[in-house]
Amino acid sequence: MKQLILPPLKLTLICIVFFLGLYSLLIWGIAQFGPERGEGETVQMNGKTVGFALEGQAFSQDRYFWTRPSAVGFNAAGSGGSNKATSNAEYLKSVSDRIDSFLVHNPAVGRGNVPSELVTASGSGLDPDLSPEAAYVQIPRVAMARHLTEDRVRAIVERNIDKPLMWVLGTEKVNVLKLNVSLDQLK
Repeated sequence: MKQLILPPLKLTLICIVFFLGLYSLLIWGIAQFGPERGEGETVQMNGKTVGFALEGQAFSQDRYFWTRPSAVGFNAAGSGGSNKATSNAEYLKSVSDRIDSFLVHNPAVGRGNVPSELVTASGSGLDPDLSPEAAYVQIPRVAMARHLTEDRVRAIVERNIDKPLMWVLGTEKVNVLKLNVSLDQLK
């Protein structure tokens, strides 16, 4: 009996020590060499923290670029998607309503030109980034609301495009919070 119980107990204790202690310390140590020392990149404006770069936030005013919708109301404590299939009637109604709302605020955009990422929630519900195309389609609305030229707003968008890692890994993206902070900092 002793031969049956002791080995699993020893293995359990070894796993507890390794995974709860040593592994956690190893990951924490690696994070100390990363950006922001593993604490997450905060976005500052006028000396105040306005958010985290890796967490999406809701923007609904016409003077701001809008981010992807969130199935969880941008609640970082409960991130997740809707898990509804594209054949689900409720999901299709929700997407159609988002398209209609987008078109009301962006009359220069045709229904077929609305980027899908602006009307469908991300898998985490907290996606902070858009493709440059999704930002470009919003330029006329933002420029008009801020009384700026479209060229000036386009230049700000282009300054906020993050290139792929080592120009190969990933895609171009625009962090919506950083972009909106750049707009708010215009003199």
